[in-house]
Amino acid sequence: MGKSKTTDWDGIVKALEKWRKMAQADEAATDSGDPSVSTVAERYRRDPWAVLASTILSLRTKDEVTLVRSQALLKKAPTPKALLKLTTEEIEKLIYPVGFYHTKAQNLQKIASIIIETYRGQVPADMDLLLALPGVGRKTANLVLTEAFDMDGICVDVHVHRITNRLGALQSKTPEETEMILRDILPRKYWKRINMLLVLYGQRVCRPISPFCSQCIMPGHCEKVGVDRAR
Repeated sequence: MGKSKTTDWDGIVKALEKWRKMAQADEAATDSGDPSVSTVAERYRRDPWAVLASTILSLRTKDEVTLVRSQALLKKAPTPKALLKLTTEEIEKLIYPVGFYHTKAQNLQKIASIIIETYRGQVPADMDLLLALPGVGRKTANLVLTEAFDMDGICVDVHVHRITNRLGALQSKTPEETEMILRDILPRKYWKRINMLLVLYGQRVCRPISPFCSQCIMPGHCEKVGVDRAR
């Protein structure tokens, strides 16, 4: 585990920002390309409960499903107190077909109870306290801290993990390791932004299998680590 080379983060981010603007301007694009949780954060004025609930639903779920089901849930349960008025079955119907909806419905109830009983109805703005909540991992906690509380954090999902390793910017086996390394090597000014940039790029260009290397906008920065076949 560790950093394998000096990385031109300024050049990488500049290229990704330029590509993202072009992708969003593409008439064929059906949406802005923003991750669903970021969209929820904007629509609900950075409300911590909305961001937390949406992030829980987003795990192992496509963005378009997450956004629709988050809005359905938050319409009925805009606060932890309101959610506790719903039965597990009612919550399941609201969030279906998100991945693992049975477990997520139960976790949301447990989280709502803890927030009300322990934190006076307010989602805690603290990494350790968030990680202690049922079903909350580092990705979820970082998203809540950055999107709801505007705090510094690095959200590492499969795209960020895959692409930073593929670039040769670092060597890690898990998203958690990737986050810890990025905290040392990624300029702090890019911490909040890197996830949004790499998620869209990972979905459309730098895909897990047979990436579109012919369309890459940062070939001079990429070592193509682990790439056996590309288009």
